[in-house]
Amino acid sequence: MSPELRALMAASRLFRKVNLAMVESMLNSCTRHQLMPGDTVIEADARNQTLYLVLSGQLRIYAGGRDTPANALLEAGDCAGEMSFIDGQKSSALVLAAAPSELLGIPHERMWEMMDADPMVARNLLAIMSGRLRNNNLTLVTTQSDSLEFAQASTVDPLTGLHNRRWIESTFMRQVRRCRQDLAPICLLLADVDFLAQINERNGYLTGDNALKHASRALAESLRPQDLVGRWGGDEFAVLLPNTSTTEALAVGNRLCRAVLEASIIVPPSKEPLSISCGVIPVKAEDSMTSMFTRVRVALEEAKAKGRNRAELVA
Repeated sequence: MSPELRALMAASRLFRKVNLAMVESMLNSCTRHQLMPGDTVIEADARNQTLYLVLSGQLRIYAGGRDTPANALLEAGDCAGEMSFIDGQKSSALVLAAAPSELLGIPHERMWEMMDADPMVARNLLAIMSGRLRNNNLTLVTTQSDSLEFAQASTVDPLTGLHNRRWIESTFMRQVRRCRQDLAPICLLLADVDFLAQINERNGYLTGDNALKHASRALAESLRPQDLVGRWGGDEFAVLLPNTSTTEALAVGNRLCRAVLEASIIVPPSKEPLSISCGVIPVKAEDSMTSMFTRVRVALEEAKAKGRNRAELVA
């Protein structure tokens, strides 16, 4: 195993704190797959006997099919297919390569051998699955609660299709409490579309709304399965990052900035693509919704002051 591959394995959630010497021979027997954008990794409603570890590139998960927006983004160190791999059921989502990617395919029998060699592999896999299930449960709980209050308000922003502020205020604090109980780090990110006020003044609100829709799609498709995102209001989008350190959260913020810029959203008459700025903070034990958003807005203003199209962290 090359030093580069060993370092990537050690940094991945699946092999974190694993004695790689105990499983190296098994890893070396696994197949490495080279993919191009659009290649299928896992087909929805199909059997899957392989767990895929992303070595490089990006994968996108589509729970609703190819013609719907992606639900999540997987990057180097993330896993794909663990649910269908473990329970033996058909996959519930389509997974495609979003960029030139390299994956390590770990067959069912190899994974069990590695679990026997070092039980930490099993613990890590359970932690990954638990995180996915918790995120799904949050969505289910929110949906059930909202069905009782449907007459009062919806939780979906009609313009962008993302969750709205009411959903954020309910769901974010629930996830914050879970992370506090687990003593896990959690960060809040606030993204703002650069110069949207000027776009509205110059071209009208329909043009501005179109820019928001395109930007929200680029954001949603660039997030991880465990991340929670919604439209906070106006030109601002809130993203909660569970089990994420400040270093990782800042990297997520910069990745979101690149994703929107690389989406090449042009708003005439400007020839420059649309961009966003991001503020990032760690959520503290004593934080309320008000204090979190007060602090993250300071970080956002710092990103704007430093030239926009960037992420800034305020501890």
